[in-house]
Amino acid sequence: MLRQVLHEGLRTSFHKLGHFVANHPVFFASAPVLISILLGASFSRYRIEENVEYLLAPKHSLAKIEGNLVDSLFPVNRSKHTLYSDLQTPGRYGRVIVTSRRGSVLDPHHVNSVLKLHNTITQIQVPMLGFNYTFAHLCLLDESKSCIVDDILRVLEEMRSARASNHSVPPLRYPITKLKDGREAYIGHQLGGVLASGGRDGVRSARALQLTYYLQAVSPLNEVVAASWELLFCRELENFGKAHPELSLHPFTSSSLQRDFQRTSRVSERPLLFSLAVCLSLAMLCCSMRDCVRTKPWLGLLALVTVSLATLTSAGILNLTGGKYNSTYLGIPFVMLGHGLFGTFEMLSSWRRTREDQHVKERVAAVFSDCMLPFTASTALHVVTFGIGASPFTNIEAVRLFCQNACISVLFNYLYILTFYGSNLVFAGYLENNYRHSLFCRRVPKPELLQQKPAWYRFLMYTHYNEEATEAGPLCAYESHLLVAFMKRYYCDWITNTYVKPFVVLFYLVYVSFALMGYLQVSEGSDLSNVVATETSTIAYTRAQQRYFSSYSPVIGFYIYESIEYWNTSVQEDLLEYIKGFERISWFESYLNYLHGLNITTSLSRSNFTERLRSGFLRQPRYVHFTDDIIFAKRSDGEFDVVASRMFLIAKTTENKREEMSILLDTLRKLSLTSRVKFIIFNPSFVYMDRYASSVGAPLKNSCIAALFLLFFSTFLAADPLVNAWLTVTVASVEFGLVGFMTLWRVELDCVSVLCLIYGVNYAVDSSAPLVSAFALGRESTRTRWVKLALEQHGVPALQSYLCYGAALLPLAAVPSNLTRTLFRCLFLTAIITAFHCLAILPVLLTFLPPSKKKRRERKNAAENREEIECVEMVDSTRVVDQITTV
Repeated sequence: MLRQVLHEGLRTSFHKLGHFVANHPVFFASAPVLISILLGASFSRYRIEENVEYLLAPKHSLAKIEGNLVDSLFPVNRSKHTLYSDLQTPGRYGRVIVTSRRGSVLDPHHVNSVLKLHNTITQIQVPMLGFNYTFAHLCLLDESKSCIVDDILRVLEEMRSARASNHSVPPLRYPITKLKDGREAYIGHQLGGVLASGGRDGVRSARALQLTYYLQAVSPLNEVVAASWELLFCRELENFGKAHPELSLHPFTSSSLQRDFQRTSRVSERPLLFSLAVCLSLAMLCCSMRDCVRTKPWLGLLALVTVSLATLTSAGILNLTGGKYNSTYLGIPFVMLGHGLFGTFEMLSSWRRTREDQHVKERVAAVFSDCMLPFTASTALHVVTFGIGASPFTNIEAVRLFCQNACISVLFNYLYILTFYGSNLVFAGYLENNYRHSLFCRRVPKPELLQQKPAWYRFLMYTHYNEEATEAGPLCAYESHLLVAFMKRYYCDWITNTYVKPFVVLFYLVYVSFALMGYLQVSEGSDLSNVVATETSTIAYTRAQQRYFSSYSPVIGFYIYESIEYWNTSVQEDLLEYIKGFERISWFESYLNYLHGLNITTSLSRSNFTERLRSGFLRQPRYVHFTDDIIFAKRSDGEFDVVASRMFLIAKTTENKREEMSILLDTLRKLSLTSRVKFIIFNPSFVYMDRYASSVGAPLKNSCIAALFLLFFSTFLAADPLVNAWLTVTVASVEFGLVGFMTLWRVELDCVSVLCLIYGVNYAVDSSAPLVSAFALGRESTRTRWVKLALEQHGVPALQSYLCYGAALLPLAAVPSNLTRTLFRCLFLTAIITAFHCLAILPVLLTFLPPSKKKRRERKNAAENREEIECVEMVDSTRVVDQITTV
């Protein structure tokens, strides 16, 4: 009883709201336009977010805490040449992968070309404030105040010198080689596609070579100069590649990722305009019919105008509040489009079901009473799900910002549909009630006068006059609409046919099996190349990296952050056990070998161990570079102690490099918790990998839980409690299929796909709620009959929105960007799977699953019988009283 009272109270409120909008159509049509224009003028404050790590790396992660600790001990900016990472190297730098089209890069003529390239890069000049800056002015310096360059360049110099003096070329070890000065250097990230003689023997050939030039940015002027140097670096490599076609060059700089991430917005401009034009044309076509009075092409156009005004308003609010734009916002217009199309097409469908003899204000009020309650509920679901994603608990900033702006956009989209679109429905209603042409606004002559006009005039002015108001009059007039006729005459009978239902159920089982197969193969997409444009230097560089340099992991820093007993034999054994199995550059292992070479035991006293380390080992020319890896502190008794140190480890990897690195990271962290040696591990790439899966999946999980709670607690607002049960089952089925088929279509679980999954919850409720509600409210008929009626009323607007939304998504497939590719695939799958559920699965299942119509008919018949019996008894008792009175 309470449910029915609340339901009717809300319908009455929306009925009054419809009356209010119909009484003031000019105000409600002009106010949204003026607000959008005023807020749209704020685009002078348009700014772009340039920090990709801020957007895509988890905000709260152990890797960031470890990075801060590491930076306090061994500044990362000074050790980034040893702490190698692919796309996440901090600071300014320029990097190039050189591959040979034929032969090995170690061939004499290729070696000369690479060294010539190196000289060309070091001579790049950046004119600034009357001074020409070169690499020597910007480079990162070592302890001898010399520019830090890659060790492979020293190897190539040695090879060229040996060949010039007719000496035999020294064997090149891989991945750790020994330089001319006796120092060991790791070159696994500098030499790729290696074919070795066997094990750690000399390298026979190599297909690729990577050079990195690290820059300093210690002041604002230095930062500007370094940015200009990176641009000239890419330009110089392009010119060098044209002059040396035997080599392929793949440049990458610190700004390449940010530039290619934002390039998606630029390459998407034309496809988005084409998408708007296609959707606009199809929306007008879906609202058109043969009858020139009842056709509503302008309302199809105004549906897109409403969404555009809401987009402009929300963008203006973003600019005024100091927000910055990023490429993930490309998905917000499609969120608003899907939400707005359902609302506008439902209003138009409800308008067709009103009586034409009623006043326009009554018809508009009836439309609001019929449509706005489910549309408001779905809008509330949008706000709740995206609001949860916009909360501070969301760990990825790109997801939080998207949800925040999507929440604002959907809210204004709802308000503008109520006001702007509702007022334009009033204007269209007056044209229809006065029998005026919907395009030319000219009054259509009556049939007897129209017959006297030429054939072309009769064709343009054709309409169906309803002089006598009847119940079936308007419906018969609107049956000339193509989609209405198709749904009523063909599709409803076909989908509820007894012989069709088993095939639909079988097809649904096939759908579930394929979805399960994909669901079991879900993988996280923490690769940053998944969010950049495709035809860019980042993609070319990443492909070369994966092809030639995937054999070894990034360099992992192994940091011991407290004083331990390095001289203790058991501690030495533990340390050697931890780093066993890695390729390593370790001062500790080199020092133990140094002591063995001097026939000195490694089990020394504290003072002897430290003194030989400081005054003996670190004074040797081939070991002096280890000075940066050890921090000494003077004790109160005057002796020195090792308070912190670091080593560098490299793991052997395969093609699944990121997955293996995530597993390795978890394994080493668990070991650090149980080990008596307190250590941490760090690499700049860990900031992106650490807790990425949980950070990405948390907004989706929280949004789904919030949606379920909202559906549960709003049960008393629905006409039937089973409505929310059916919506919950539908959402679960759609989301399960979306995750499975998304994986089968090679879409990984990253921030973009998770945003699409959150939207999938809302899209499924948008499309299925009117259908299920109409079926649940049915009385005095069979289930099949009410399924047909529900499809006739709500199947047409759902089909119209699917067609327009799918057409709007198709141009996205042509955008050369990985971000828009993910966006297109996820949203297109959302539309297809939801349409399959709404137009096929739900109509079939509702014909033989609850809620039951038979029990309601029996209850109603029983109630009528009880009323008849009470009436008979009352008549009989009255007759008895009369007889007693007579006696």
